[in-house]
Amino acid sequence: MVITSHADLGNTGEKTGFWVEEFAAPYYAFVDAGVQVTLASPAGGQPPVDPKSELADFQTPSTHRFDADSAAKALVANTAKLADMNAADYDAVFYPGGHGPLWDLPENTDSIALIEDFLTANKPAAAVCHATAAFLNIKDSDGEYVVKGKVITGFTNSEEEAVQLTDVVPFLLEDELVKRGGEFQKVADWSAFAVQDGLLITGQNPASSELAAKKLLAALSV
Repeated sequence: MVITSHADLGNTGEKTGFWVEEFAAPYYAFVDAGVQVTLASPAGGQPPVDPKSELADFQTPSTHRFDADSAAKALVANTAKLADMNAADYDAVFYPGGHGPLWDLPENTDSIALIEDFLTANKPAAAVCHATAAFLNIKDSDGEYVVKGKVITGFTNSEEEAVQLTDVVPFLLEDELVKRGGEFQKVADWSAFAVQDGLLITGQNPASSELAAKKLLAALSV
């Protein structure tokens, strides 16, 4: 699992990072299925938590479980450096969301190389919500964007508008995926929705994180 290291919400003076539920729900889906999970981030160490994701309104059974799980918290506090990750050592990769990934993952050369290595090795790559941004600049062996012609989803323009960050984020994820030829699909705001097209698995929003994780588990069990 690759977590953002970006902490600043544009020029607002507010903080961002990863969305707790979008890490916790997939993490426990994997752990409960007997999967060995390694955590990495571009900077290594403790990735920033989006403070809004810790508000009472956004708590779920998975976040409560994480709050009480000192071992999981220790793993998050000591993520490996993304540059040290080798796709050959793993069966799949999953990117949790939060607004942070919009800033540090699309252009991160270590992340791009890692995802390209997974796909080249015929291993699945999954992301949820804003973390689908990590797929924006991934290209195939022909130099084409991998999202081109692929069914894909992520945080929608209308969801960004609902949280009033349309003018704060560096780009609108839905627009950028469409620009690269992605067949963007979505359901009603905040509803659970995840899709798989080949090796790419994506979820629309926080409600979709566990669904995306389960699609990844199903892909691994084939």
